[in-house]
Formats: sequence, structure tokens, C-alpha cells
Amino acid sequence: MLWSLLKILAFVAIVTALTYGAVLLLEVEGGAIITIAGTEFQLTTLQMVIAFLVLIVLVWLGLKLLGLLWATVRFLNGDETAISRYFNRNRERRGFDALSDGMMALASGEGQLALAKAQRAEKLLNRPELTNILAAQAAEMAGDRKKAEETYKALLTDDRTRFVGIRGLMHQRLADGDTETALKLAQRAFALKPKHDETATTLLRLQAETHDWKGARETLGAKLRNGSLPRDVHKRRDAVLALSEAKEIIAEDNTVEAREAAIEANRLSPDLIPAAVMAARAYIAQNKPRYAARVLKKAWGVQPHPDLASAFAEISPNETAQARLKRFRELTGVKPDHPETKMLLAELNLAAEDFPAARRALGDLAVSEPTARALTLMAAIQRGEGASDTIVRGWLAKALTAPRGPQWVCDNCHTVHANWGPVCSNCGGFDTLSWTEAPLSETPMPHSTAMLPLIVGQVEGPSTPEGAVSDAEVIPPEGDADDPAKPAA
Repeated sequence: MLWSLLKILAFVAIVTALTYGAVLLLEVEGGAIITIAGTEFQLTTLQMVIAFLVLIVLVWLGLKLLGLLWATVRFLNGDETAISRYFNRNRERRGFDALSDGMMALASGEGQLALAKAQRAEKLLNRPELTNILAAQAAEMAGDRKKAEETYKALLTDDRTRFVGIRGLMHQRLADGDTETALKLAQRAFALKPKHDETATTLLRLQAETHDWKGARETLGAKLRNGSLPRDVHKRRDAVLALSEAKEIIAEDNTVEAREAAIEANRLSPDLIPAAVMAARAYIAQNKPRYAARVLKKAWGVQPHPDLASAFAEISPNETAQARLKRFRELTGVKPDHPETKMLLAELNLAAEDFPAARRALGDLAVSEPTARALTLMAAIQRGEGASDTIVRGWLAKALTAPRGPQWVCDNCHTVHANWGPVCSNCGGFDTLSWTEAPLSETPMPHSTAMLPLIVGQVEGPSTPEGAVSDAEVIPPEGDADDPAKPAA
């Protein structure tokens, strides 16, 4: 507001000054007579001033016209002039418009249109560091892999775009399944930009797939230093890599180094089950059973697992069933209510032929969490207590269609693995295997399979022996608890 007021006041002052000057010039006496081609022009003082200003303007216009004429001559000779700069600016504007339209088409998923706009922008701009990036991505979207590869290779010649070119070629090799070349490209890209998280993650996965555990640990350390990986995650994954390295050392029969690597892996991540098992076996080989037991109990407190129980049994392999049952109390007392603990105690009591104790240890697990293992244990308990073959077969038939219980399942693709590994064999995910329940299959089971326990476990004959349970108690149908012959809905 104040600035506008000042401009108005300045304008008024200038007009006032010009008016006052014109009045003074009118009052001045005298003048001038100018003769041009025999014609006389008598000018007053004011007219002389105006004529002088007009002359200045005409001289300025003349000079401009001469400059324009000279620029035209230079333009025709190929020299850069204002005219050429004008056309260049116009060309550049159209080129950037085409580049912008190409980026919009790329974002909209129109690969062919984006590729056409990229080619037009390349002709207009002559800026390959910009247009080649758009052209490569547009060619990939349009399915023209050959064009995309050629463009990515063209990006390698410029220091500013070399990383983009290597990264694009790396993704193409990954799509083709050429992991060897992709690994080399990932290493080059990582050397150019160590802080690029996607490249580091890809390099780490490829190194794990190719069992380059030392290189993978270096890459993992770089991710930690760059701040792209939390310290706790780094510690866990470093333990996974150390464990994988220890497994390869074992395969090479280097026993001493394998023991040290296994113990190191367990130190880095005590809750990693395979690392705890391997470390315990290393301690057992060194005749340090107390260290082995301590490692296994610590891992059992985090996640009870059958492999931990097997390793705990290896601490004293020649003991009797009763002695083993007694020794295992320090392990089973860590998490007594866990299903794995209950099933382990049931197995130990079965080995000691104490079937009532095995039934008490198993509890209601066969009904509350009827996994295949729990139902098989119940069948063994029934067999040990003298139940009929029909009842035993009923439990076993029920186990056929029961869930398998916890398994090594990939968190990404939900693929079930028989054994733990650092990399998922299906999706290639690194450190994605967890000991958990596999998701239920979406494929429905045949109705005849659901009827199998009722058919196999059906009893016709004398009454149930003392101490056993009836068929209706053994295999309760899911549909109607009051009618044991009625199948589940």
C-alpha cells in the first residue's frame, strides 16, 4: 500500500516538473529558423526541444535497425545471434514440454506415448542425460527390452548417469535370471553410491544367494554405517550370515573354525534357533556340557523348538529314559505351558513307558490345539494304555488332516521349508524364515477326507476297556458334539 502511494506521488511529481519546464520554455523569447530544401521552418524554443528528442529517438531506431540487419547477415552466415538464440529458446521450450509430457505419460503407465515423447525431446533438447533416462524407463514399460538395454548402456558414458545405467542393467539381468552378471553390476553400483539402500539390499541378497558370506557381512556393515539399517536388525542378520558361514566351514571339515563361527553366531543372536543348536553342539564337542545346556535353555526361553530338544538330548546320549526325563526338567521348566514343552514331556514319558504321565503332560492339547504331532502322540499313549486298534487308528486318521503345527515359513511368500536357511528358496528373501504356523491352504479338502476319522475310528463290538475312552470321546465330530455319527457341516 505504501509503495503504491510512493509510486503515485513520484508520477505526479514528474508530470508537474515536465509541465513546469514546458511553461518556462514557452516564456523564453527567441527561436530558430531551419531551411530544408528551400523550405523554412520557424521553431520556438519548446518546439526545438521536442524536435531534438524526436531526433534522438530516430537515431536510436536507426541504430537498432542497422544492428538487426547485421545480425541477419551473421545468422545467414551461421553465426550465433539474437535470432538464433530466439529459435534455440523456442526449440528448448518445445523440448522441455515434450520431456514433461513424457514424464506424465510414464507416470500414467502409457509406455509407448512416453517413448515417443522421449524421442521427440531428444531431438529438440540434445540433452541425453535427461532424455535417455526417460527413454529407458519408457522402453521398459512398453516392453521394448532391447531399446531399454541400449539406452542404459548409453547412460554409462556419462559420469552423471553411470549409476542409473548400471542399476537399470542390473534389474534387467535380475529379470533374466542372470544372477552372476547382476551381482557384478550390483557391486559396481554399490561402489558408486554406497548409501543407496535399494542397491545395498539387492547386493546383500545376491551375495547371500551365491554364499558369499564374507562379502555379505561387509555389505551389511556398510548399511549399518550409512544409517539405513537399525542396529538390532544388523545384529540379527549378522548372526544369520555368521551361522551360514559356519555351516560352510563344517562342510569343509574345518572343525575348529566351525565351532568358533557357531559360537560367534550364537553370541550375536542368542534367539536364533539354528545358531543355538550349532553352538551347543560345538560346546558338546569341546566337552563343555554346562555351556551347551545354558545356550539351549536361553534359546528355549525365547522360542521352544524340537531341534533345541534334540541338541539337549545329545549332551548325554547314553543315559536311560528315566535319567533323561529327570535331566530335561531344567529345560521343560523354562516354559512349562508352551505346547512344545507339553509334547516334549509326553514324548519323554512315552520313552520311559509311563503312559499316564504322558497323558497328563499332553493335557488337552489334542483337543485345544489338534496338530498332527499332538494327535500322533495321543495315538501312542492310547496304544501304550492298551486301547483297541480301532481307537488308535482313529487318532492316526485324525492326524492325517490336522494342521502340521509350527514350521519354517517364509514371511514374504509363506513357502514352507523343511529346514532353516538364510535365504528363501522360493522368493529369495533374506532372513525371512520364521518358526510359525503355516497359513491354511485355500484349496478345500475332499469331503471324504473329513469323514475319514469317523470311518476308521468307528467301533462296533464290546464296550470300551477300562481306562480307555469311547470313540465318540476320541474323535468328536466338528458339527454336532451330541451326535458322534453326524459329520461336520
